[in-house]
Amino acid sequence: MTSDPHQSPAREHHVVIIGGGFGGLYAAQALKKAPVRITLIDKRNFHLFQPLLYQVATGGLSPGDIASPLRGVLNRQNNVTVLLGEVTEIDCERKQVRLRDRLIAYDSLIVATGSQNSFFGHDDWQRFAPGLKGIEDALAIRGRIYQAFEAAESADDPAQKDRLLTFVIVGGGATGVELAGAIGEIAHIMLKRDFRTIDTSRTRIILLEAGPRILPTFPEKLATAAVADLARLGATVQTESLVTQIDSTGVTIKRGTTESRIEAGTIMWSAGVKPSPLGRVIAGNNEDVLDRNGRVIVQPDLSVPGHPDAFVLGDLANFSHQTGQPLPGVAPVAMSQGRYVAKLIANRVRGKSTPPYHYFNKGNFAVIGRAAAIADFGWLRVTGYPAWLVWLFVHLMYLVEYDNRLLVLIQWAWNYFTRNRSARLITYSVDQ
Repeated sequence: MTSDPHQSPAREHHVVIIGGGFGGLYAAQALKKAPVRITLIDKRNFHLFQPLLYQVATGGLSPGDIASPLRGVLNRQNNVTVLLGEVTEIDCERKQVRLRDRLIAYDSLIVATGSQNSFFGHDDWQRFAPGLKGIEDALAIRGRIYQAFEAAESADDPAQKDRLLTFVIVGGGATGVELAGAIGEIAHIMLKRDFRTIDTSRTRIILLEAGPRILPTFPEKLATAAVADLARLGATVQTESLVTQIDSTGVTIKRGTTESRIEAGTIMWSAGVKPSPLGRVIAGNNEDVLDRNGRVIVQPDLSVPGHPDAFVLGDLANFSHQTGQPLPGVAPVAMSQGRYVAKLIANRVRGKSTPPYHYFNKGNFAVIGRAAAIADFGWLRVTGYPAWLVWLFVHLMYLVEYDNRLLVLIQWAWNYFTRNRSARLITYSVDQ
């Protein structure tokens, strides 16, 4: 075990950031002019723009279009050192984090490690119904989608063809809606002339939601508009449908007291996430700082209770001081919190105070398909083509690097005018 090799003789305020997602990266960038030294630690060497991950999963974009190497993003920021590694322990009393091969001391700590898929105690379902949280997930789902059509083309049994051309998405949040709409475009528009023995317009796309309606974080009027847009793309929404079993050939659902079976060739999971395990590492023996989902219940300044120099952001934080309900686990929240904590740390170093954190919601978006989206700005609710244009602009502007913005803009324009998805490669082998 070695000590921190980045320790300098002069006593410089050292900020350790765990996680290079939206919260961690935005905090590091906001500290660019602060009199601090920063160490950013991540298991991956890239920042991933997760809101567009579903487009990689459906062949609209390539992985490199939405991923930016952390060292490349921060190479002009001289007060940042990037480390590729995994944090295994956090000692808030001694103000140290432990990696596998070293200890790193900190003056301020920012933990922004996000969330991962949750199967609500049924982890065995993951092999049959992958979730969508990382590049590997997106490539695996892309392989399953396009291999289903290939397998259906070769199948002799009509029942087998029907099963292979049935897609089930579990979970009616924004990700589930986006996946259902994208698969509808693939089947009913893009692939309709590509095959000879199957009619892709007969593809069944079923979006299952256990609650009374999809998109529960949106107003009901917008959710209803989304259902209509999905129907136009050949996707069926089934609400109050609780999944009780998933296997290699389909799903079993329960509606009221009645159970039924859906035979499906491809199943995708978007029904839930759980916080990063580092929440429990931070809590140690004090379970009172965690909510029932495992998120850290942070103070009004996003610090860990009892540890004013340790901060938790994004999906890992339960910030309920503003409305009484936790803020949603979406990218704009993590970005806003990253900037806030950066400002707080910079002010502390300079001997200034900072008011409690307050989140200003600039709007929620969900895209259903080509020229179809919903947007909720609170004071204004928009559907259809205008909402889709706003969604395009916002997502382009939030991409970290200019190169990515240009690549995505060109790819989107090509996809729009040609009605094609050029990144539909099968790179993961999936048994049907």
